[in-house]
Amino acid sequence: MKLTLVACVMSLLSGVVSAQTCLSDSPTTASETQFIDNGDGTVTDTDHDLMWMQCSLGQTWENGSCTGDADALTWQQALQQAHGYEFASLDGWRLPNVKELSSLTERQCVRPAINETRFPNTPSDDYWSSTPSLSDSQRAWVVAFFNSSNSIKQKDLFVFVRLVRTAD
Repeated sequence: MKLTLVACVMSLLSGVVSAQTCLSDSPTTASETQFIDNGDGTVTDTDHDLMWMQCSLGQTWENGSCTGDADALTWQQALQQAHGYEFASLDGWRLPNVKELSSLTERQCVRPAINETRFPNTPSDDYWSSTPSLSDSQRAWVVAFFNSSNSIKQKDLFVFVRLVRTAD
């Protein structure tokens, strides 16, 4: 009986812990008005003249949301996957640089630190940028959508990916 009660409480708490938390008294850094929903699984960032895939690689855009599990790739795999990628009948998709990827972070929120309306079901984890480390050829920059921080990681680690292209 006690074990069942503990399991139920832990199950409820795990759902609470994984939910996005936002501070209402902090300024928004990636507002909904910054992104135009193109209705095809992409959004256009009018502040930075970029078009983003709303889903992480591995997820599927379905009924206005991202379904399935995101793929974790090494840095080299991410670069290769982006090369020649076609989505929403568009080509020119690429791995974003660290500044572009950081522009998606919503610093008002954590778990995930991103606008969930425009980028639903984003894992609260690291995402590869195309920016290599200048001091260590075995590492590249990532952006953490757990708390909007960035750091460098070993290129052979498995990390999530979101692609971008220049808006037309």
